[in-house]
Amino acid sequence: MNLCYPAHFEPQQPSGYFVHFIDFDNAITQGETLEECKAHAQEVLSLVIEDMLEGGKEIPTPSHSVDAFFIAPETIIQSKILLSWAKKSENVGYKTKSPSLTQLDKAAKAMGKQLILSIE
Repeated sequence: MNLCYPAHFEPQQPSGYFVHFIDFDNAITQGETLEECKAHAQEVLSLVIEDMLEGGKEIPTPSHSVDAFFIAPETIIQSKILLSWAKKSENVGYKTKSPSLTQLDKAAKAMGKQLILSIE
């Protein structure tokens, strides 16, 4: 399951970009360069999702867009998303802030998925 969320990068005058996420109204940021914006976007996306998880709110699956950059939240936030989705289908139960690989594998299986790790 790909957890990259689409974000629009809008050029600003005289320079820089305004960034907003399609799936999260309150996830916005800005920066001077595309690289700076990508880093800021990952940070704000991770913070917004973490706040939603702590508040017990449902995390949407990433939507599709042809005119967007796709940004992944931080790895620990991705694991928390996976576990929150898995809890809906089966009691996976974890009590630590950082779930183990075993817990992530169990969560993936509960959703009928396979855990695949990748370093990119």
